[in-house]
Amino acid sequence: MTIRDDHSLAADLATEAGERLLRIRERTGFGDSSALRAEGDRASHVFLMESLARLRPSDSVLSEEATREERLDPRRLGASRVWIVDPLDGTREFSEEGRSDWAVHVALWEGGTLTAGAVALPAQGRTLTTAQPPKPPSFDGGRFRIAVSRTRPPEFVQRLAYLVGADLVPIGSAGAKISAVLTGEVEAYVHAGGQYEWDSAAPVAVAQAAGAHASRIDGSELTYNQADPSLPDILVSLPELATSLLSGIRDLHR
Repeated sequence: MTIRDDHSLAADLATEAGERLLRIRERTGFGDSSALRAEGDRASHVFLMESLARLRPSDSVLSEEATREERLDPRRLGASRVWIVDPLDGTREFSEEGRSDWAVHVALWEGGTLTAGAVALPAQGRTLTTAQPPKPPSFDGGRFRIAVSRTRPPEFVQRLAYLVGADLVPIGSAGAKISAVLTGEVEAYVHAGGQYEWDSAAPVAVAQAAGAHASRIDGSELTYNQADPSLPDILVSLPELATSLLSGIRDLHR
């Protein structure tokens, strides 16, 4: 693997991890979904950790599949460069035949800011990256679409959709939802049901590079590489819709 810069590294690692996951899917099959999920999580995590240790040995890593001790390692909190990765975002969708709404996330946090990232959507045959950010479509008015969880859409998002005149679109992983905003399948993603840094770091890096709005649902900044990696809510949208969505959320929480 020839690495030119951090953007290229994020894209190359996410893409290669995704290709490995596709091969695991093909080899293992869908008969035992729990075994498929476990193998996918493990293999992708090992690949990303070994690759980053070899290619960026001085950097720290925060991975969803890390042990509790690894996540609490004080060296990560004092590091100037931290890779935040989700080896398999959307394990449920990965283990369901025919579904393509799962992803691999690789992001770089530097000195308080996400500086590079990539979201591989292996079953869709594409990787969204800060190296060449996608250009989100403009919103032309009227009803718009909000991506929500397939299994647990927050009740307040259903009320928000009614308030702002939007339709809800169920999509699998967080990475697939945010990517859908950037590729024009939906215009926004709102979530308040609990997440972690690795669920959003890479897609938010790409969204910000693409010029989309990304914040907490109260409008405050999304922060990463915290001692507690919980990041419970998020709003990603086309920039034209951010003000009305934030206003609607405030109205619902009064």
